[in-house]
Amino acid sequence: MVDLKGQYEKIKTEVDAGIQEVINTTAFINGAAVKEFQADLEKYLNVKHVIPCANGTDALQIAMMALGLQRGDEVITASFTYVATAEVIGLLGLTPVLVDVNPDTFDIDCDAIERNITAKTKAIVPVHLFGQCANMERIMAIAKKHNLFVIEDVAQAIGADYTFSDGKKAKAGTIGHIGCTSFFPSKNLGCYGDGGAMYTNDDELAKKMKMISHHGQSVQYVHDVLGCNSRLDTIQAAVLKVKLKHLDEYAAARQKAAAFYDTAFANNPKLKTPVRIKNSTHVFHQYTLQLNGVDRTKLREQLAERGIPAMIYYPIPLHEQKAFRSERNKKGDFPVTEKLCANVLSLPMHTELDEETLGYICKNVLELVN
Repeated sequence: MVDLKGQYEKIKTEVDAGIQEVINTTAFINGAAVKEFQADLEKYLNVKHVIPCANGTDALQIAMMALGLQRGDEVITASFTYVATAEVIGLLGLTPVLVDVNPDTFDIDCDAIERNITAKTKAIVPVHLFGQCANMERIMAIAKKHNLFVIEDVAQAIGADYTFSDGKKAKAGTIGHIGCTSFFPSKNLGCYGDGGAMYTNDDELAKKMKMISHHGQSVQYVHDVLGCNSRLDTIQAAVLKVKLKHLDEYAAARQKAAAFYDTAFANNPKLKTPVRIKNSTHVFHQYTLQLNGVDRTKLREQLAERGIPAMIYYPIPLHEQKAFRSERNKKGDFPVTEKLCANVLSLPMHTELDEETLGYICKNVLELVN
């Protein structure tokens, strides 16, 4: 699904030198590369503050802690996403309010957001799923109307551009109050272990998130708030510093691969290709098809026999997971999410796909679904 070795070979000299520099200085925690990567990412995103942390899940948790959300407060997010988004809501004693998504873009349904706002609602967490932004202009309008916080889960869409109706542009994750990302190795900007970051243009929120991620201290041994230990390792920052320079190039390679898939599958009624919205670029963390009248299990098995991996993101909706079942989250109340979980299939998507490989994948998919 992802060729990290092939990608590494192209940047090996830079990456190896960066890692060796960290080893030479032995500044393994909060070394120079962390500060340099932070500054580089702030410039790339055109955002005032980037706060690196240990992983994307921590980023979401720290963001919610910094916003001062209290036990019992409700946080709205999508049921069609990875568990981490809702997991941290529950871990903090908050109430995850799951809603349905749009059938074409897979992003959170703004009408469903509005229907589920109550007096207890304090925040919205839109997930920019598979590499494309949610409808941030409308989400921010809803948040302003109801005095809600917006935390963007941008783990799958770093580098995507969102264009507002007035022509203004912003990077994914810099539109809401806080953006949260993961640098898991398979992400579009991935390190060689775990890593994450938060972004914000709010000075006070940045200060709080930095404190929380460092045991609640702004001065050593002075703890103003309860915090946690969540830091980006210097070695991982050294890797990310190199890879950030190639991020737009990586996005272009993914977009080229997606265009190849689109053309190959365009006229097949059994395969619905991803829909792009006019307000957002798509950086294709995943290339996800919707199958129509195809035995998905059989197709995956047959593709595997031909050396082609295919994954299901996600096979079980969050509202059907045991951890999130409640009277509020009933099977049948999320028709789009449930249909997607039964029919989606993701094909290999990464920076090293060449036309020969793409042609082989497409040829076999078309043979097997017809």
